[in-house]
Amino acid sequence: MKKLLPILAIVMASFSVSSYAQGKFISVKGKEIIGADGKPFLIRGTNLGNWLVPEGYMFKLKGINSPKLINQAFAEIIGPDDMRVFWKQFLDTYITAEDIHYLKSTGMNSIRIPFNYKLFTNEDYMGDNDATRGFKYLDKVIAWCKKENLYVILDMHCAPGGQTGDNIDDGYGYPFLFESRPSQLLTIKIWKQIADHYKNESIILGYDLLNEPIAHYFKVDSLNPYLEPLYKEITQAVRTVDKNHLIFLGGAQWDSNFKPFGQPFDSKLVYTFHKYWTPATIDVIKDYIDFRDKYNVPIYVGETGENTDEWVRDFRILLEKNNIGWHYWPYKKMDNERGFRTFAQPEGYDKVFDYTEKNRQTFEDIRKATPEDRKKLKEVLFKVLENSKFVNTKPNKGYIEALGLTAGQ
Repeated sequence: MKKLLPILAIVMASFSVSSYAQGKFISVKGKEIIGADGKPFLIRGTNLGNWLVPEGYMFKLKGINSPKLINQAFAEIIGPDDMRVFWKQFLDTYITAEDIHYLKSTGMNSIRIPFNYKLFTNEDYMGDNDATRGFKYLDKVIAWCKKENLYVILDMHCAPGGQTGDNIDDGYGYPFLFESRPSQLLTIKIWKQIADHYKNESIILGYDLLNEPIAHYFKVDSLNPYLEPLYKEITQAVRTVDKNHLIFLGGAQWDSNFKPFGQPFDSKLVYTFHKYWTPATIDVIKDYIDFRDKYNVPIYVGETGENTDEWVRDFRILLEKNNIGWHYWPYKKMDNERGFRTFAQPEGYDKVFDYTEKNRQTFEDIRKATPEDRKKLKEVLFKVLENSKFVNTKPNKGYIEALGLTAGQ
């Protein structure tokens, strides 16, 4: 027995260290994000775009570009009941444990998950109106990520009232959130619920409060002053239940403008910007670096990509040279080389596209635009689901390797 005691002590110590590491949260120190091991943690990964927030361009559509517009058009083709079945299968198969395992195998350390606030309300969305379904889907993917040790940022891509004023917030063409107290209170309530639910989950990096607020189309000088005060309110509510996780704050005008921000108001803030289709040169990111230096806070790129392999590589190198982490967009997209994985566009899908491009303003217009063979188009739409399953996708080797990751199969 005496011989066993040292062995037991080592085992118990090992178990304690392991348990402690698993339960330790990522934090910040000055300009650095600090990992569970106490060392600087440079975010490297992708976004699970199109899963909980479908986007028209991901479906190779043009004018039909937000979740509710996609739903309307597809329901006109196959009917509301089959549309509900479509979304249920889409949610269950578009992202699975296989996808998460693959993402970890590339060498990335984290993912960002865009979601729609409606998943946490009784509003109709993607074929359902169960207010608990947001946690159902997020709990599932977070469990997969925890198994793979892949960190997660939760991103409210669509906020009550609309925070952007364009298709990406699934709203009404204006950032009503900033002038509507009921929408603000609902946003605060949902974030508090999410924070309370995940307050002890250490695989979660943090919460990205509002994706790309206040598009440039509007009177930004009058809207921008509302941004930081709302961030403060949301953060204050989150901190009543969760003091563990990081808070990510995106700038105004597509997460590009940090000028509305003043002195940091929380000890665990990270400021995030997005960049698409710019030169891969230092002047593009200099303002953000200056902001980091002025306030001694971390910065990171929540979205970038959708470009050539050469640009993807050059911008990634530029970011890493300046100690800026990144989540490139997107993970998976139909008939596309500018992302991590792609899948085939089904034969006959052009008929779906053609229907969505027709005039459908009145019921007479809809009748005139009605496809001749609904059954065929239904088969095509459900073939999209089949093709998008991980087993039927393939990696874009050049894109992935441009990010310094391993493409695999």
